[in-house]
Amino acid sequence: MTEEISQPKRKSTIREYAEAILIALLLALFIRTFVVQAFKIPSGSMLNTLLIGDHILVNKFIYGIKNPFTDNTWIPVKKPERGDIVVFKYPINPAQDYIKRVIGTEGDKIEIKNKKVYVNGEPQDERYTIFSDKKILPPGEPNRDNMGPTIVPENSLFVMGDNRDNSYDSRFWKFVDLKAVKGKAFIFYWSWDKKKFNGWTPTDFYRSVRWGRIGDLVH
Repeated sequence: MTEEISQPKRKSTIREYAEAILIALLLALFIRTFVVQAFKIPSGSMLNTLLIGDHILVNKFIYGIKNPFTDNTWIPVKKPERGDIVVFKYPINPAQDYIKRVIGTEGDKIEIKNKKVYVNGEPQDERYTIFSDKKILPPGEPNRDNMGPTIVPENSLFVMGDNRDNSYDSRFWKFVDLKAVKGKAFIFYWSWDKKKFNGWTPTDFYRSVRWGRIGDLVH
């Protein structure tokens, strides 16, 4: 008596490609949701740290693994620290992403006197900032150059742009909830100056790319 062993049916080429594409899409979605996400810088609020046309990668797990639907933290790692450049959901319109530098964390007392930032009474050495307007606005007109003191609430951040005279940040709309933080910017993967791209020639392309920024760390 003999036993016949049936051979598994070979998958069609179309099915094999479809499965491979589906797996790749699921993997890409997982990485984008929990590991790293790419962002493009569209404005000059973080000049000269971040330039218009910079493309950056944001580490999404450095502050913990979050529920993508509720933003609650499943696995905490650490909280943002002063000096971190973070991407977060804009408090006034959560559908929009903002990127700013962390100036104060929960419990910190923030005060601005004539464009100078003080944290817990100590003046901050902020070599990364730029100022385009020599004029100093008095308190409340608005809080651009003079503000506070104000205390950062629990589970919140006070953030500001490095381009201090041209940044819409916590001086105007107050605080960022930690749940709204998406991650920390950590590397430039591409950068180009659109103004220098005048035509589709190799020379125009070469001159428009900021080659020296690609691969640099964001800090």
